[in-house]
Amino acid sequence: MSKSDIWQWTAADIAREVRAKRLSAFEVTAAALRRLERLNPLLHAFCTPAPELALESARALDERIARGERVGALAGVPVGIKDLVLTKDIATVSGSPAYVDFVPDEDDIVVERLKAADAIVIGKTSVPEFGFSGVGDNPVFPTCRNPWNVERTPGGSSSGSGAAVAAGIGPLAIASDGGGSIRVPAAHCGLVGVKPSYGRVPLYPGCRDERYPGVSSWETLEHIGPLARTVADAALMLSQIASGPDARDRHTLPGPEFDWQACIVEPDLRGLRVAYSADWGFVEVDADVRRVVDAAVTVFERDLGCMVEPVHPRIEDAMESFWGLVAADCDLAGMRNLSAEFGASMSPHLVEFLAMDWTAEDLTNANMARKQMVNRMAQFMSEYDLLLTPTLAVPPFELGIQGPETINGVRVAPHAWLAFTFPFNMTGQPATSVPAGFTAQGLPVGLQIVGRHLDDPGVLRAAAAFEAAQPWRQFWPAIAED
Repeated sequence: MSKSDIWQWTAADIAREVRAKRLSAFEVTAAALRRLERLNPLLHAFCTPAPELALESARALDERIARGERVGALAGVPVGIKDLVLTKDIATVSGSPAYVDFVPDEDDIVVERLKAADAIVIGKTSVPEFGFSGVGDNPVFPTCRNPWNVERTPGGSSSGSGAAVAAGIGPLAIASDGGGSIRVPAAHCGLVGVKPSYGRVPLYPGCRDERYPGVSSWETLEHIGPLARTVADAALMLSQIASGPDARDRHTLPGPEFDWQACIVEPDLRGLRVAYSADWGFVEVDADVRRVVDAAVTVFERDLGCMVEPVHPRIEDAMESFWGLVAADCDLAGMRNLSAEFGASMSPHLVEFLAMDWTAEDLTNANMARKQMVNRMAQFMSEYDLLLTPTLAVPPFELGIQGPETINGVRVAPHAWLAFTFPFNMTGQPATSVPAGFTAQGLPVGLQIVGRHLDDPGVLRAAAAFEAAQPWRQFWPAIAED
């Protein structure tokens, strides 16, 4: 490995070399910041870079290493933090004019844990306003763009996290997923995006604090997880951020009964029963996406020894119920107050959502729909070890829209392209998007791997086995190598 190619190194490589004193944290951080300075004007992946704080943290880490102190598993690894996740002393704008001057006085738990592992926070990554979108537009910062084609969206709402990792600005970034927001940019940017089981990663304070109306407020839907270029790096980050409960989050699970990194060593999927639904039985899926995902699924049977069965779970279009859950989770009163004050400069689709007249029946019906979804998926997964689907129904599309109006020439609802992601926020199941291949235009396509309730090891093993059979680490967008 050459120091001139640090941007291509994995997080595990960087941490190992920094701990061994063959590489300084300052060198790594400076290299990442140089790439950020060069690429960010093209991609707008980082809304709030933090170069001074990052270099200060790197120097302090190098001094500790020089003194012979023990350092963490992510020593010297540059990470971006999604701008919905609170960061002490770095602005958390959440893509909203209501929060342009907001600098938190505390870190989210996940940031605390990354810092404890000696990762280096290099800045905040761009998001749509309050995360209410699957693309990278917001009214405060320039639109985030896809490194594979800067005229296309990187997906959202973890837009900047996806663009940053795909472009090699850093090997890891924090993302959050309330309806697909880890997996969407993973698919559109050619990355690994892990939505761990609900409760694996504790959330605080944004998800439920009256001091911060609007910020990360999807309490019963939200998952935090990594965007990475390899399954091993994703597992490394999870080993630090999903290490057990925190009293500040009433939903967090006990410490895992497995080792995040050990579970991907020499993964063996032989004999697993795998369901494959290409379209839920009713979703219009882009022909190129379907071709790529069909080919990826054959790898599970041909190369990995799985028994793959084309079958559809009893999934219905539950988007209306999903948004009812979002409304019930939100500080709706607080956000409406923000809309009353800042609405003229806020995202129109968000203002429209906040103005909706939700009834008690709408919200209770949404919760009943979630219970029905959970029951149906539990029954379905009792017969299968894994479920495979496309991550998204379309490849990356043009900027400036919330979703394509047509797929394969067929007119579709604006949310149709997200049909495969949000159901697993309703159920809380672990789900991962991995790179499946590329369209004829060279755009990334994602394969979604879904596991049984709490079977995060099974999902990671499957992702690692597929990665070994069909490697993707060697593929970079041209913009990254210029």
